[in-house]
Amino acid sequence: MKSNLLMNFTVDKETSTVNVKREFNASLANVWSAWTEPEILDQWWAPAPWKSKTKRMEFKEGGQRLYAMVGPAGEEHWALADFTSITPKTNFKYLDAFSDSEGNLNAAFPRSDWNVSFAEQGDSTIVDIAIKHENLSDLEKIIKMGFKEGFTIALEGLDAVFTSNSSKNKKDA
Repeated sequence: MKSNLLMNFTVDKETSTVNVKREFNASLANVWSAWTEPEILDQWWAPAPWKSKTKRMEFKEGGQRLYAMVGPAGEEHWALADFTSITPKTNFKYLDAFSDSEGNLNAAFPRSDWNVSFAEQGDSTIVDIAIKHENLSDLEKIIKMGFKEGFTIALEGLDAVFTSNSSKNKKDA
C-alpha cells in the first residue's frame, strides 16, 4: 500500500481554472462510489471538523445534489450541484454553487464548472479534477475563501474512509 500519494493542486489564472490531481489507495469502483453516493460523500466531503449533510441527491444527467457543510457550532452553508454529464466510472461534470437550504442559488458567489475524471493505475486510482470559473476574480474569490486548504483536508478525509473500510474488511476476513 502506497503512503506517498500523489497530490497536485495548481491554479491556471489564464483559464480561471483550478486543477487537482489526487491519487487514492483504493479501487476505481470504490473511489467512484465515494464521489457519487451520498452516504459515502457525507463521510468526507467537508473539511474536518465540518461535516457534509446531503438533503437530496439524484446522480444522473440533469439530477442534483443539495447539501450543507455543517460547522462545529451547527452553522450550515448550503450548496447545489447540477449534474451535466456522467460517463460511469470514468467521468462526471457538474455546476457547483452556493445556495440556500431549498437549492435557490446565492448570486453573491460564483458558480464553478467541475470536470472530475477517474483512472485506475495499478492498485490505486487517480482522480483528475478541473474546476473552471467564469473569470479570474471568481477564481480568486474562492481561493481567498480557503478552497485549497479546505479541499485538501476533505480529500485527506476520503483517504481515512478508505483506510477504515480496508481495516474493517481485514477484521471481517
